[in-house]
Amino acid sequence: MDYSEGDAITKHDWTQWLDERAGAGLTRRLRVAASPQGARMWIDGRKHLAFCSNDYLGLANDPRLADAMHAGIDRYGVGAGSAHLINGHFEPHQRLEDELANWLDVDAARLFSTGYMANLGVVGALMGRGDTVIADRLNHASLIDAVQLSGARLSRYRHNDLADLEARLERARGERMILTDGVFSMDGDIAPLAELAELADRFDAWLVVDEAHAFGVLGARGRGSFEAAGLVPGERVLRVGTLGKAFGTAGAFVAGAGEPLAVLLQRARTYLFTTAQPPAVAEASRAALVIVRDEGWRRDHLTELVRLFRAGLAGIEGLEPMPSSTPIQPLSVGEADRALAMAERLDAAGLLVPAIRPPTVPVGSSRLRVTFSVAHQRDDVEELLSVLGACATI
Repeated sequence: MDYSEGDAITKHDWTQWLDERAGAGLTRRLRVAASPQGARMWIDGRKHLAFCSNDYLGLANDPRLADAMHAGIDRYGVGAGSAHLINGHFEPHQRLEDELANWLDVDAARLFSTGYMANLGVVGALMGRGDTVIADRLNHASLIDAVQLSGARLSRYRHNDLADLEARLERARGERMILTDGVFSMDGDIAPLAELAELADRFDAWLVVDEAHAFGVLGARGRGSFEAAGLVPGERVLRVGTLGKAFGTAGAFVAGAGEPLAVLLQRARTYLFTTAQPPAVAEASRAALVIVRDEGWRRDHLTELVRLFRAGLAGIEGLEPMPSSTPIQPLSVGEADRALAMAERLDAAGLLVPAIRPPTVPVGSSRLRVTFSVAHQRDDVEELLSVLGACATI
């Protein structure tokens, strides 16, 4: 019985479905960490050198963030207790929104509990039945779900294919929205924002960019893919950022012009109908923002790690690095069983590098997804390259 990821499965078919996934090497399983996030972690009872975290700037275990959170707990307690629009919007939430808006030089920012909820909220608030969202085919799952839940028509253009996007914009009905990742999480490449912005202007379309893997990492001050491209976002541009990656904390935000942000406050269901994040987390995120903004050496260090890694790969046959200049450095290996075997060999050597398999990526494009953090050092990269060399013949 062949099920795709979105097919319904009755309880009578669960065993067969699970067995089929196991046979195809597609079973997902949890790992349990027993130490703070970092380059070296205790996971499943063993010490690992981990190359799989999105903690790009190494802030998840930074003592300055911990101190800010402790101070927030002392003053505001552990939980927010309510939704933002009831009595769960605390001073740290408001200060963080204002500081994020100032950092990005936009009118306003709105906090959400997770990046997934932020994407669902912004698309659902601005688009509906009769409208059309034209989305990159490699967008994150949350962006796809956001369109489907909004009721708008979903039109998916070939990855970073501007001609295909333009043709779909010409055919689109109702309000138009271009929806894309800034940095694509499974490939590590960057959206062509200048061209996307030009098309959005020409077709009077919204441009919504998920900057989850770009904020904090790209740009001289970490302000994301627009800053890295030398662009100033227009009035019809909204950017979604997560605080759980480069910021090292939790939650997300949407940033942009005042009027659409006011609409989100009234219409974004994933903002209106959920408890706000703990105010102490917002205090930790405020401390993280200062570091993201001011400590540019962290981005320089990431750039050097990526350079060393890609230079070292040139001497290893059988591994194909994908075109990426970001801390996401996928290695294309082909079939799922090979990716899994290589990941297991790495794990046996004490290195944690995940095998990314269908349905996360298309069949035949399984990969090892290497991600770098400021917590990594030159010796860590050399160790990774050495073990990868031994795995390349699998």
